[in-house]
Amino acid sequence: MHQVPLYINGEFTQSSSEQWIDVVNPANQEVLAKVPCATEQEVKAAIDSAQEAFKTWRNVPVPERARIMMKYAALLKEHQEEIATIICHELGKTFEDAKGDVWRGIEVVEQAANAPAMMMGETVENVARNIDTYSYTQPLGVCAGITPFNFPAMIPLWMFPMAIVCGNTFVLKPSEQDPLTPMRLVELFEEAGAPKGVLQVVHGTKDQVDQILEAPEIKAVSFVGSCNVGHYIYSKGTQHKKRVQACVGAKNHMVIMPDAAKAQTVNNLVGASVGAGGQRCMGISVAVFVGSSKEWVEDIKKGFEGVRPGLWNDPEAAYGPQTTPQAKQRILSLIQSGKDQGATCLVDGSDYTVKGYEAGNWVGPTLFTDVTEEMEIYKEEIFGPVLCCVFVDTLDEAIALINRNPYGNGTSLFTASGAAARKFQQQIEVGQVGINIPIPVPLPFFSFTGWKNSFYGDQHTYGKQGVRFYTETKTVTSRWFDDEVVTGPNMSINLR
Repeated sequence: MHQVPLYINGEFTQSSSEQWIDVVNPANQEVLAKVPCATEQEVKAAIDSAQEAFKTWRNVPVPERARIMMKYAALLKEHQEEIATIICHELGKTFEDAKGDVWRGIEVVEQAANAPAMMMGETVENVARNIDTYSYTQPLGVCAGITPFNFPAMIPLWMFPMAIVCGNTFVLKPSEQDPLTPMRLVELFEEAGAPKGVLQVVHGTKDQVDQILEAPEIKAVSFVGSCNVGHYIYSKGTQHKKRVQACVGAKNHMVIMPDAAKAQTVNNLVGASVGAGGQRCMGISVAVFVGSSKEWVEDIKKGFEGVRPGLWNDPEAAYGPQTTPQAKQRILSLIQSGKDQGATCLVDGSDYTVKGYEAGNWVGPTLFTDVTEEMEIYKEEIFGPVLCCVFVDTLDEAIALINRNPYGNGTSLFTASGAAARKFQQQIEVGQVGINIPIPVPLPFFSFTGWKNSFYGDQHTYGKQGVRFYTETKTVTSRWFDDEVVTGPNMSINLR
């Protein structure tokens, strides 16, 4: 049985832990590997190694750091399909979806290669007579990342390349459910020329996370995952005087106006709601039909009935299994609650199985109408292939509905009206808005900007805000004397 190693001080090492977790293929429950819960001494060794490496890495010229990222991006592109195949086996994604997971991470690495421009400071000459002021962008020190199961390539690549190119060193704690993918990312990072110690990887669960959050050497923590865990990490991390950015839960609405392009809208809604088995924090879980667009529900129903889950290498499969039996059971429980609370289940995927792989964590596409705000299927983040349909009379009602929701990760509007689109994007209280785009995840020269209960912190992930999160600004005000004129002591705060 393959034992997933740790990565400490540039070496892949076997853990001495007595606690190991099975890495399971969710399509058939085959155990692929065992991942350790790193010992306290191993986590400390990783942090100490990162702290030592920071002493020299911070002084490596920014263009040299950027060139490593250029090489890394090239290697990731070269090995994209290989990495995607690993994702397919340990997470169950379809091959095309897994390749997309890798590609969206590559885009962030490409942006990291632009570090010299992103880290430029500011200068003003003669802020007072013969006095200049200028600023530098400098790294924090050791940073850490705690990543979820659902994007095992993309989300680690949101974090450590940006932090490291800014001059920091990094400790990564990937999801214990699919650690094989991030370990392959690490191997390629080493091949790209990353020096020993700039990146460390430890595995585990809450105990290892707590050690990271409590370590005084770690200056900043990035997290993507569930609300409860994110709130805990933000509270505990800030209590220990760390910067924390935590991207957490979501309940994303897509608003459909009667003037929208019907076929495009239906196709986009079906894909955005059940793609990846609904295991996306930016996936659509509520469709808000305005006015006569509610007549399109029958078309949505037909679209759902034409979608089927399956194995990663089945070209006809729309998505794969849920990540664990527990995740499947939670989804089924919420589906049942929707039925019990009076919603109409037009398409029921509760009993879906794949022939020959009955042990897989399968949930078929599930469509509800007559959903109200009080129902559990509306309030909870289901994180499965379940879509709730809500009917309103006006765009104003749709905006009010979304703004009442405690989450603010993503939303979208499908319409042919520029006036409606402008009103929506201006009034909606959500951080990421799509206009005729169902999943508006921004490209990495922008930042990933969830609002409200979808984000804890101040500076968001990647883009300019990501650079600001991983750096400090040092401002210098200087004067050079070139004569012997002495004007006497300056007793005020004014520059002169």
